[in-house]
Amino acid sequence: MTLEDFTSRALAARRRNEAHEADVVVVGAGIFGCAVAFALANQGRSVILLERWMHEPDRIVGELLQPGGVDALRKLGLEACLEGIDAIPCYGYHVKYHSEEVQIPYPVVDAAGKVQVSSSSTNGQANGTETEKLLSGGSSQGQRPEGRAFHHGRFIMQLRKACSGHPNITIYETTVTDTVRGSHGDQRILGVEARTTVDKTTNEKRADFFFGQLTIIADGYDSKFRKQLLRGRAPVVRSKFYALELVDCPFPPEGYGHVVIGDGTLVLLYQIGTHETRALIDVPLDLPAASPQNGGVRGYIEKVILPSLPAGVRPSVAAALAANGGKIPKSMPNSWLPPAKQGGKLHPGVLVLGDAYNMRHPLTGGGMTVAFNDVVLLAGLLHPDSVPSLADGKIIAKVMDEFHWRRKSLTSIINVLAQALYSLFSARDRQLKALQLGCFDYFRRGYTDEPVGMLGGLISRPAVLAYHFFSVAFLAIWLNGVAVCGGSVLGLWKLPVAVVDAVLILWRACVVFLPVLWTEMR
Repeated sequence: MTLEDFTSRALAARRRNEAHEADVVVVGAGIFGCAVAFALANQGRSVILLERWMHEPDRIVGELLQPGGVDALRKLGLEACLEGIDAIPCYGYHVKYHSEEVQIPYPVVDAAGKVQVSSSSTNGQANGTETEKLLSGGSSQGQRPEGRAFHHGRFIMQLRKACSGHPNITIYETTVTDTVRGSHGDQRILGVEARTTVDKTTNEKRADFFFGQLTIIADGYDSKFRKQLLRGRAPVVRSKFYALELVDCPFPPEGYGHVVIGDGTLVLLYQIGTHETRALIDVPLDLPAASPQNGGVRGYIEKVILPSLPAGVRPSVAAALAANGGKIPKSMPNSWLPPAKQGGKLHPGVLVLGDAYNMRHPLTGGGMTVAFNDVVLLAGLLHPDSVPSLADGKIIAKVMDEFHWRRKSLTSIINVLAQALYSLFSARDRQLKALQLGCFDYFRRGYTDEPVGMLGGLISRPAVLAYHFFSVAFLAIWLNGVAVCGGSVLGLWKLPVAVVDAVLILWRACVVFLPVLWTEMR
């Protein structure tokens, strides 16, 4: 570092500490906020990072990072944040469909990270030799990437630690209450207003102000600024995940995210520590079986979910329910929020990003992967070589327009898959159940490399998603036709019924897939 660089850094730090001024003000020290603060600081930007509560969060979101997210974290220089938190390697998915099951490992990728579609897999399951290669991370054709699962709070604290140790970042524990706009009718956002506790014994607070050339708001799924800055957009919520933490729960194969599909029931299980396994139980809104008259959510878990789980898992789930002291387990809304264009004339000087900007159903665990890849893309577009001043509204508007379209090659796949697979896996009508069976049979036949590659954030070609989704739909139509006609001569009399079913199933597939795809691709 030259003397000039040292002096410039010292002056920037003084501005952050004394005048509360920086190049960038980031609201929210969560997944996206920490990552974008660190990435921009690495480019030499002066950054102020604001967080309401700096204690370790105890939340049930953000516990599974897909391989594509791990790769993005590596590009950001934050891969070390996965160390020292008892993070568990994740090698793919294991789907249990009633009494049948299929193991779906992440695909082999070459040195450039391109998915190598296997021609040897016939049933979606790895044999003993391949399993050994999988667990060691390698194969004769390339490398199998790994995801990571962990306690959310521990990972967040590692990200915050990385930010607090960066010389270009100053962190303040404060509650942001509003944005600060220019005077004389100027709509430009100059920074934010906050309330900072000055005496924790009396809880006395003072008004605080933080100013930046650019303000990035990443205050999470329950954003207080979304309505104000994103034209009243609100997430769509169809269900909630209720969470239990299971202790020493046996559920082979180890190192996989487990999806348990029953008759209208859906449960996710994945290990988040050496001894801890997270169970997420899907409960649709206004579900009669979970009504107060039927014992509420606890009654639904005990009467409906527990009997549908594998026998080896039931004691751990029952113990976790008992340990909860009769309370309703923690929950989170399963939200879908399509992205919106921003960076224009409406609110210059501010960007709303992270979960405040775009969400998808957490079924596939793609949220953090989207967030970190968004940071990689945004940081590249905002590099000082291309954007010398973040106060230049015209350049920022062009950057955000490019960001909006370029991110879609990856995020539209993850978002659409999450919504579409949730519709199939939680099926409650005849057509969706036919598609559900078709999806499972598709995996069982070995067509897994590209689908799980898309789930893992390893493939960024939306056409691949459309191809596989409608391949599942036509397989579902075939399986339903065979079941209706029964494979006998007399079954030909039922052919008209099978044809009607085929039309209805295809129509249902289109209704599930195309509106979500259209919304995401706009």
